[in-house]
Amino acid sequence: MTSLGLEIDPTVDASVSATLAVVEDALRDNVASADPLVAEAARHLMDAGGKRFRPLIVALGAQFGDPARPEIVPAALVVELTHLATLYHDDVMDEAAVRRGAPSANARWGNSVAILVGDYLFARAADIAATLGPEAVRLQAQTFSRLVHGQIAETAGPRGSDAISHYLHVIAEKTASLIATSARFGGLFSGATPEHVEALAGYGETIGIAFQLSDDLLDIASESVQSGKTPGTDLREGVPTLPVLYALAGDDTDASAVRLRELLASGPLVDDALHAEALGLLRESRAMKRARETVRTYAEDARARLAPLPDGSPRRAMESLCDFIADRTS
Repeated sequence: MTSLGLEIDPTVDASVSATLAVVEDALRDNVASADPLVAEAARHLMDAGGKRFRPLIVALGAQFGDPARPEIVPAALVVELTHLATLYHDDVMDEAAVRRGAPSANARWGNSVAILVGDYLFARAADIAATLGPEAVRLQAQTFSRLVHGQIAETAGPRGSDAISHYLHVIAEKTASLIATSARFGGLFSGATPEHVEALAGYGETIGIAFQLSDDLLDIASESVQSGKTPGTDLREGVPTLPVLYALAGDDTDASAVRLRELLASGPLVDDALHAEALGLLRESRAMKRARETVRTYAEDARARLAPLPDGSPRRAMESLCDFIADRTS
């Protein structure tokens, strides 16, 4: 059983778990620095934990070739270090005080250090990518470009385009792009066929969107800190997630829908009573149901992308991930 709780074939599970264990140890080695401040700040988010979803996708993708190839762990390091780097930058842009239950790097050391540590982690990822060859360097650079475009799109806002389409575009660029590269790396560096590598990349892109959307839904649906933050954080901060956008775009005339639109249109819900009211209404809304259906649609699309891959335990493991993501917010 993987760290996400997936019930998969014991042989696949053992292979994936072994890869993730080596990746975890290697992450610590690869954020080391001769400068104690850089080393401490670079370890900060890694020590706070995380799902290691991107290395998991690399390890699952590698099951379609030889998962024991020595390139697999460095490939997983490239994507996870890139991901960690974006978190440092995101927290600065969002002025976040907490990340993964711990004080954010910017809250602890200031914006300048947080930005530079993010840059350092990008550099470490690029250095490791160079050991994998020109294709890895090119793919990481292209992914980094998409990440930046996604962040700019999020910062600039819809600019006249449909808010829901814009939101999904931002998720595709900011989150799904790196998960697609994770799946591609797993296939590519395990020696999978080109057809299988392309299928894996398509799966990664689509499951990446479903994964991020389900995280956003957990922020509303969860009664605990299952999502890694206090439930309703996005709502309190006025961050527009898919259920909120669906609710604002809805034309339901029942009293609860009208009241919900009124609350959401007012911006960040910092008042505890209004926040609790909006959270309760949103949890029971048609918008939330529609958002869950959207997650399931993306998860099923991801499953369909696996069609070119051979039937067997690795493919069933990736299908079980589709089920997990579709069901985790139900």
